[in-house]
Formats: sequence, structure tokens, C-alpha cells
Amino acid sequence: MSDPRFKSDFLQTLQARGYIHQITHPAELDAAAASGVVSGYIGFDATAPSLHVGSLIQIMMLRRLQQAGGRPVVIMGGGTTKVGDPTGKDTSRPQLTDETIQSNIASIRTVFEKFLAFGDGPTDAVMIDNDEWLSKYGYIEFLRDYGTHFTVNRMLAFDSVKLRLEREQPMTFLEFNYMLMQSVDFLELNRRQNVTLQMGGSDQWGNIVSGVDLVRRVDAKAAFGLTTPLLTTASGGKMGKTAQGAVWLNAEQLSPYDYWQFWRNAEDADVGRFMKLFTDMPLDDIAAWEARQGAEINEAKKALADAATTMLHGADDAAKARARSEGQFERGEVEALAVYDFVWAGDDGSFTLRSPESLVKAADISSIKDAKRSIANGEIRINGAVVNGSEVYSRNQIDPAHGAFLVQKGKKVSRLVRPT
Repeated sequence: MSDPRFKSDFLQTLQARGYIHQITHPAELDAAAASGVVSGYIGFDATAPSLHVGSLIQIMMLRRLQQAGGRPVVIMGGGTTKVGDPTGKDTSRPQLTDETIQSNIASIRTVFEKFLAFGDGPTDAVMIDNDEWLSKYGYIEFLRDYGTHFTVNRMLAFDSVKLRLEREQPMTFLEFNYMLMQSVDFLELNRRQNVTLQMGGSDQWGNIVSGVDLVRRVDAKAAFGLTTPLLTTASGGKMGKTAQGAVWLNAEQLSPYDYWQFWRNAEDADVGRFMKLFTDMPLDDIAAWEARQGAEINEAKKALADAATTMLHGADDAAKARARSEGQFERGEVEALAVYDFVWAGDDGSFTLRSPESLVKAADISSIKDAKRSIANGEIRINGAVVNGSEVYSRNQIDPAHGAFLVQKGKKVSRLVRPT
């Protein structure tokens, strides 16, 4: 259902699907989106070869903009990655080489190509590296041209700074400059690409507002900001964080099967909301899925996993992931499981659970502490038997039916593990 406050398809869609948290100039943005092509951008720093699913809501925002006839601009932070966004962090970001940053950008681009149509047309997406302009500024020039538009008083009031200082954690002057650089990004994009909208998560509100103000103050041109709500699970956990670690978007960092499993294991109360945010499923279809009760909610979770995985990895990989999951967890099949090879301790090929490091990888557990806790809770089984943490295993105990140990954690992790 469209929101009567908005006339543009873009903002109506965002409102109906739950993307909107704050907008700087809602009436102006709505009128601009209703009357022509709006170019909007979101920035992504290149700190790793892949983004994770916590960035997916921002990628989907750019997709919604393109679907509504707007032009998505992806800004890769080749320049800002060298500084580090202090938002929500207690420590400084490790310094990366230019070569590593460019390699990360090339890897990340492959994900965006799954969600956006790139090209030279008026609504085709473009990807730009902010190092194109940030690396060209001289220090005195940067301070002279832009430093006068920012007061330390206001910068200290930003959550990204204030919270770090309240926790008595150091913030370097390098990081303190991040918000200036992000604001200048908006000004440069407005001048170079006629970008009028910056979007991001709610934690970026202060940085986004600063960029909007800079464009309006320096060039007296239209500029808008829009943020999404802080995304948490129904139980209050951070979206995209699991016991196994980050949910990466590149297949090299996380397999399509594990990606499918992430969505299949969503909490019941999150299914409808995630369908709206992370798939193109029509709202009427989502309402029908949301109406399902009891055991039928599992079919809704599969539909969510199918749609989300198809969008990122393709229909073939999504179908394979579903078939493997249903065979493994519904029909008890284990032959189709991947076999994980790695060295277990001991010259004789044995290993002991008194040192449960082996289970960290074998049972897809995030840490030794979690491995010990899972053992204590009776969640770990090897070859069908619950382990107590004192067992010693040797090669001759490999399950002959599978040629490997069958290692299981609860009902959601099952692996064949073969010591080399």
C-alpha cells in the first residue's frame, strides 16, 4: 500500500517496504523523484574483498532507486578506506595498501553487478572511486576550501565521535577528518554527476546531514539525505552476525549453500520484513506468506531463502542449496555433504577434544570458547554420538559409510570432516 504523503514511486516503495528512517527534505525529494531522474549514492569502504549481508539493505536501496527510474551511483571508498570511518568503533582501522584496496574494489564490484544494471544510459548505475578527488587535494587547500564550513563543536556532537569519547577510547585526528571527507564526496558528486541524494544507515545520519548542508551552503543547490532504520533481528541481535561469523556476499567468502541457510534460519518474526527488504517479491505475496502459521512458517523461510539466494547467486545455485538442505535436515541424507579436509593434531593422526580447536572448523563454530560451550551443552555429535570433551579419535574411527567423520552441531550444522 502506498503512503499518501508521497507521490513518487521511489519514496512510496521505500515507505511500503520499510526502508525509511529519516529524510532531510522529504517534500522536496518526493517532488524531485516524481518529476525526473534522481541520482542517488551510497558509499562503501573497501576494507575486505567482500561486503557482508549487513550492507545488503544499502545495496537494495540503490536497486529500488533504479527500479523507480532513478540513477544509482556506487561510491567505492578508495580514499576514505585509507582513513577509516569511526562510526560505531572503538579502535582505529588497520591501514591497507593501495593495491589491496583496488583488489577489494574489483572483487566487491562483482556483487553489485548482480543487483544493478551498469551502463551509460540515464538510469544506468555507475561505480566511482572517491580516491579520484580525495587524493588530489593538498592539505592546505582542503582545509582552506572546506574546513571553514565545519565547527569542532558540531563535530564533537556527532554520535560517531561522542560515543567513542564517552567510552574513553582514543580517536585519531585522521579518523576525525572522515566526516569532512564524506561531506566533500557529496559536493564533488553533485558537481561531477549531478547527484542530489545520499543514502545510508541510521548511524550515518550526522555525516549525511553534513554533506547535505555543505552542498546547499557552498553551491546553493538541491541536496537530500535519507537513512534506513538500524536493522536488527526480532530478538534484538545484529543483522548479519551469526555464531559462524559474518555472512559474506561473495561466493569465495561464503558458499551459496551457507548463504541460503542463513535466510532459511531467520527468526519467525523476521520473515515478512526480510522479504520486503531483501527480495523483489510482491507485497501481496509477502502478506500471504506472513499469514502462515505453525509449521508452515518453514515454507515461508524457504521462499525467503530461495528469493534472496537467487538474486545474489542465481536460480541454479539457490535450487541446489535448497535440495541439499532438505535432503540433509528433512530426509537425513549426509552423502551430499561437502567433505572438509584439514590436519587434526597428533603424529599418529589422532585428535582429542580436550583441545577443541579442531571443532572450531569441523563444526563451523566461531571460536574455541563457543566450541567448549557447545560441548558442555551436549550440542556436538561425532558419528552420531554426543561428545563430552574428553574423547580421543583416530583415523580408524572414520565412518566407513562416508569415508569421513560426520560432525554435527545441533540441528543446523552437519559436516563430513576428513583428517589429512
